[in-house]
Amino acid sequence: MSVTATGTLTTGRGRLRSRLRFGALAVGLLLIAGCADHFGPGLVQLAAGRGWEPLPIQNWVVNDGINPKAMVFCTPADCQRPGVAALLSFEGREAADMARTLALNPARLAREFSKRPKAKQAEKPKSTTTVSRFKQDGTDGILVEIRARDGGRLAATAILYARKDNTLSMAIAVTDDSQAAQDVARATWASR
Repeated sequence: MSVTATGTLTTGRGRLRSRLRFGALAVGLLLIAGCADHFGPGLVQLAAGRGWEPLPIQNWVVNDGINPKAMVFCTPADCQRPGVAALLSFEGREAADMARTLALNPARLAREFSKRPKAKQAEKPKSTTTVSRFKQDGTDGILVEIRARDGGRLAATAILYARKDNTLSMAIAVTDDSQAAQDVARATWASR
């Protein structure tokens, strides 16, 4: 037992509990501080106040040549059309390869999006994939739609992209409606 400066009596167990609480608080603060810079800045046009929340991007994209700028999502509870949007840039060889694929063969990219596991490749596909192009103020865009064969569910991915020098910038939006995907991709692009 010991007496503190305020004259209260503490036991060894009380000091230990106090140190454990302080230690837990310190570890918690360090963890929060360590993660704080891993979240992207968000996107101006897809604000958190409207349900769009930034995702931690620094540790998610590990490919050389791909630079995540921002990634946000909106849940069904917060948005009429839930979805995900990302702003990426590609450098060097990655930029050249991706620009070539987008310009010459976007159907190949769509096949990659809808690729089925090897175990299911022998079965008849349960979905159809279509690719179309669109423009946003002179910026090239691609819309990939994957629709269930029975006419039910749809997944739409809209991509806006432009190359400047050795960098390819890309805005990607994924949602369950083609027009909404294009609108979100446009908002993402405008937030660059």
